[in-house]
Amino acid sequence: MTVWDDLVGQEKVSAVLDAAARDADALVTAAAAGQPPPEASKMTHAWLFTGPPGAGRNQTARAFAAALQCVSPDRALGGSPGCGFCDGCHTALLGTHADVSTVAAVGSEILVRDMRDTVRKSFTSPANGRWQIILVEDAERLNEKSANAVLKAVEEPAPRTVWLLCAPSIEDVLPTIRSRCRHLTLRTPSVHAVADMLVRRDGIEPEVASAAARATQGHVDRARRLATDPAARERRAAVLRLPLRLDEVGACLKAAQELVDAAAEDAKQLAEEMDGKETEELKAALGAAQGGRLPRGTAGVMKDLEDMQKRRRTRTQRDSLDVALGDLTGFYRDVLALQLGSRVAIANGDTEDALERLARGSSPEATLRRIEAIAACREALDRNVAPLLAVEAMTMALRAG
Repeated sequence: MTVWDDLVGQEKVSAVLDAAARDADALVTAAAAGQPPPEASKMTHAWLFTGPPGAGRNQTARAFAAALQCVSPDRALGGSPGCGFCDGCHTALLGTHADVSTVAAVGSEILVRDMRDTVRKSFTSPANGRWQIILVEDAERLNEKSANAVLKAVEEPAPRTVWLLCAPSIEDVLPTIRSRCRHLTLRTPSVHAVADMLVRRDGIEPEVASAAARATQGHVDRARRLATDPAARERRAAVLRLPLRLDEVGACLKAAQELVDAAAEDAKQLAEEMDGKETEELKAALGAAQGGRLPRGTAGVMKDLEDMQKRRRTRTQRDSLDVALGDLTGFYRDVLALQLGSRVAIANGDTEDALERLARGSSPEATLRRIEAIAACREALDRNVAPLLAVEAMTMALRAG
């Protein structure tokens, strides 16, 4: 199983990256032997991966990082880098490789202080790998200062450093940065491809896999979670029951509160899993005895960790709300399809009775206004509007139609 096997529906991109990984391997091999580099190479120092949510931008970038760090002996026999089994591939895919640094937005932005150490590391040689790789998962969340820091590093990279930037679209990245990157566009995988992956890789029953892939419209991560997590299926079912509950103002406000509370509970569960472990690890690194007091002068470091954890909880809550809003959008899209006489693209076949009821009780124009209300709620959340206020405005608009 190669590192490219997890890239669902991205055959063209995989072929480009495979060729680049081969040339990158040839560059490193030639340098180690004291030979001149090959005259033509498909490898470059900066890559930009764009595509819609669920297309697998981060997975693609990480698979490429693994291929660049591959140390399989088969390469000497003409094999392609990216075996998926060697130490270089395995640690890169797990995120534990010493020469693969990952930067992701903890809050709504990637701050310059979050990038400072990583940018500094990008100018150093690999410690024990073949390349020094910097993977920025949320390049669209770089603010002005952090983007300028990345720009300086991309403009004058170290010889063995590779930047991998991921963003929803090329317009989300500064023109000065994207002009220095090789751009690859990923597409949304087909429902059939995602269902096949769930059956083949995760052992999901075909009917469950097909329903999850159809409900998430090709979003690989959400489809896997929906197929494997009963709690996720129950949360989605609760969200899809919401349109039938908005008969009066009180019901709208209650539904909004329940959506926000569910998202907050998701954030709380993640915090319980991660915050305690991070805090104990940092205390141990600072030299605090088990259950003892922290050394003098370390309070500021602990405060920085607490601030980071708070930003992460806020973003997790907003991300969870965004998943629910995506489910609602898909629901009303199905209502619109029925109103226009199309049944081919119905994603939520398990709620067909509710879809039929709403389709008969409203007009296509009202359904479009409801879809626009959900989009407005998502935009408000992106602008850091208080979640409850944004969701209450949305539920009231859904009721009005």
